Amino acid sequence: MSRRIPLNVPDIGDAEKIELVGWNIKSGDSVTKDQELCELVTEKAAFPLECPEKGRIVSIEKKAGETVKVGDTLAFLETD
Repeated sequence: MSRRIPLNVPDIGDAEKIELVGWNIKSGDSVTKDQELCELVTEKAAFPLECPEKGRIVSIEKKAGETVKVGDTLAFLETD
């Protein structure tokens, strides 16, 4: 049975402003565990969002260039 998993902005420390710089994937893409899905940038550093498991991206909720915060849902992953 497939599961739909929200991919949220991780807690990356004491960041007030986090920008979603760009996506490495698009909706409908098959992805693998640990694949870098997008890049998040704070005033101090850049962090990749890595895929927690193999599956398919069913929707992307935030656009490149948007400011996001910890806990925001960036995309949804469907797994088998």
